[in-house]
Amino acid sequence: MPWTKQNYPDSMKNLRAEVRYKAIDIANALLTEEKNDEQRAISIGIAKAKEWAENRNKPIWKKSVDQNQDNKRDDG
Repeated sequence: MPWTKQNYPDSMKNLRAEVRYKAIDIANALLTEEKNDEQRAISIGIAKAKEWAENRNKPIWKKSVDQNQDNKRDDG
């Protein structure tokens, strides 16, 4: 099932829009080109989109998630 900007997996909901769109594009491509199962395509799509964003110094998470990530790092 191809995903769209309006209909995407819950695991992508906390990604910033630009990163989520990249993850959707990657996951959709994996589904059509390599015949991966959906869960694998989602996982790879998110990982590659995060890498893409990091390489461009773009924020990955929505603001509220950024704050939660910072809190988790402080606890460790």
